[in-house]
Amino acid sequence: MQNRPVWFVLGSTSVSDVGFGVAPKRSFFNPRISESRNTREKSAIAGRARQNARRARSPIQFAVILAFLSTACLAQQASPTPSPSEAEVEQVVVTATRFDIPLDQSPASVSVISSDDLRQKQIERVGDALREVPGLSVVQTGTAGQLTSVFLRGLPSQDMQVLLNGIPINQGLAGQFDFANLTTDDIDRIEVVRGPQSTIYGPRALAGVVQIFTKEGSGPAGITLSAEGGSYDTFRESLQSDGKIGEFDYSIGASRLDTDNARPNNNYRNTAGIADTGWSPNEALRIGGLFAYSLSDTGNPNTIFDPRPIDHFLTEKWLIAPHIDLRVGDWWEHKFIFDYDHERQLNDPNQDGFVGPTRALFERTQIDYQNDLRPTSWLTLTSGFFYSRVDAGQERPFVIFGPKFISDHTEEIAGFLQATLTPIDDLIFVAGGRFDHFNQFGGVWTYRFAGSYKIDKTNTTLHSSVATGFSPPSSQDKIFGNNFGLKPENDLGWDMGIEQRLWENRVTVGLTYFHNDLSNVIGFNGLFQTLNLGAAETQGLEAELRAQPIENLVFSTSYTYLDAQKTSSADISQPQGARLPRRPRNEVYVSASYLWYKKLRTTIEAKFVNAREELNFGGPNFDIEDYSFVNIAAEYEVNPHLSIFGRIDNLTNEHYSEVFGFPALGRAAYGGVKVRF
Repeated sequence: MQNRPVWFVLGSTSVSDVGFGVAPKRSFFNPRISESRNTREKSAIAGRARQNARRARSPIQFAVILAFLSTACLAQQASPTPSPSEAEVEQVVVTATRFDIPLDQSPASVSVISSDDLRQKQIERVGDALREVPGLSVVQTGTAGQLTSVFLRGLPSQDMQVLLNGIPINQGLAGQFDFANLTTDDIDRIEVVRGPQSTIYGPRALAGVVQIFTKEGSGPAGITLSAEGGSYDTFRESLQSDGKIGEFDYSIGASRLDTDNARPNNNYRNTAGIADTGWSPNEALRIGGLFAYSLSDTGNPNTIFDPRPIDHFLTEKWLIAPHIDLRVGDWWEHKFIFDYDHERQLNDPNQDGFVGPTRALFERTQIDYQNDLRPTSWLTLTSGFFYSRVDAGQERPFVIFGPKFISDHTEEIAGFLQATLTPIDDLIFVAGGRFDHFNQFGGVWTYRFAGSYKIDKTNTTLHSSVATGFSPPSSQDKIFGNNFGLKPENDLGWDMGIEQRLWENRVTVGLTYFHNDLSNVIGFNGLFQTLNLGAAETQGLEAELRAQPIENLVFSTSYTYLDAQKTSSADISQPQGARLPRRPRNEVYVSASYLWYKKLRTTIEAKFVNAREELNFGGPNFDIEDYSFVNIAAEYEVNPHLSIFGRIDNLTNEHYSEVFGFPALGRAAYGGVKVRF
């Protein structure tokens, strides 16, 4: 069975006329409490972050500081975008510490993708948005709807924690996150933190964290409708609405995608919706809830060497997550989330020969509590409690003896403590520890030390970190390898970097070196049993350049050099010293965006990927071709209520495969219209 865990689609790609700019940044769970706190706290860390967030409430100003993400110039903005020197604001991030701090003082390597960047490039799936982030490599098994994995610093998707508004959403038998069906609809921003983050986010944060924040309801209610069509019989419709009515706020979205793609039995259908609502009787309390649903149906044509004309894969998923955010004074906050999600997968007829139709079920309950205590102006203590219960299983009709439905039950209880100190101005030091206990293999300790120092005179930031992380064995590892005694995979990772801002913040250059040592990696022995056999090492460089040389032109580029190899011979899947498959040695991304006459936004982006190898089970991996692609997009504002847009993907009609035997689409053109009320 092809195990393809899937998440839901979030809302609509379009934004309301009053929401073109990036919304003020919010705390880990409650944006509204964070805004109130911005005006009141004066501590060296939190006070500065909240003052910056308060100054950034203007969408136009906030767009400027996001220039390095190609989002400074707004295609539907009626007035010119101010220069960075006029805005003089700092972007605030949350994921690096679980509370908001200025991006230029983050102790971790962080990248932020805004909703404006997504809209200008007309990116419809989160996986495609992540292609511009250094240190990340996106690998899609063919076309839209097929399995889409993300390697973070050379580590696979199951070693990366994906969060939605603070909720872990890695799922499925493999424990990984499939980005195939996660769209950019209703997304406010995406924060990517690189390096082990298990100390504050627990299992599967071994490589890092990708956190997605949805839009928040504020201001008058509005609605946006969008429809588009194009190549390969593609049609997409979406709806998005958000606003605030008295003490109640809401944000909802729904979308539908139909496409046949290029090959026989390659069709893809996806329907989804999301709703985020809240009640705030005062500035100190918000009671909210998140609900999401997704249904996707995908034709699985398999490789071009072994086509399957009728194989289909169905995934249905829903989630409900009530949460409470409470602030007791300016120095104490409580955040509580309860969520339940359910997923079912059906692979029918599953043309693997003897296997036959299979189905898989996944059910999870999670509780997350966070406590932020600020006893002094230079110290923030963040502690928390986490509980997770997972029931997963697969029905396999080909089993002759024994149970046809094989299940796995996992329970986890965890607690963590993190101290964030600012002994002097512009110096941040973070230290933390965490203990996770699992019903199957016992306890796991992790730690993290990180720091940053900003030199105001030269506008330079130095940052470094060292941390441990872990990934527990997935249900798939235990079920298919018939070994429920597997131990978690471990990592010791460290990095150091520098970020230099020039020309009144018009230009930002960053460079980071990273290193990971993995042990206890799960692999296969000579009897094809899953055991803790492997070890691996990854290291490399991440470089970024963001520039706004003139008012309406935004330019960004990123480069990643990666050396990833296996360092153990016990796992028979690959020989010792082999480069890890599907991890490019070199990746380059470039984009440019320009606003013409305050009405027409044009954007071009290009990606070049070099030096990849494909898995050759039991033997040396083999080289696969380099590739590059170019995408262009344009959007014209007819009036404040109507816009027309279009794009061309793979402009040069490059013939390539990110996974050997699964060709990507050729040149494709799409166009559509947005209507706002």
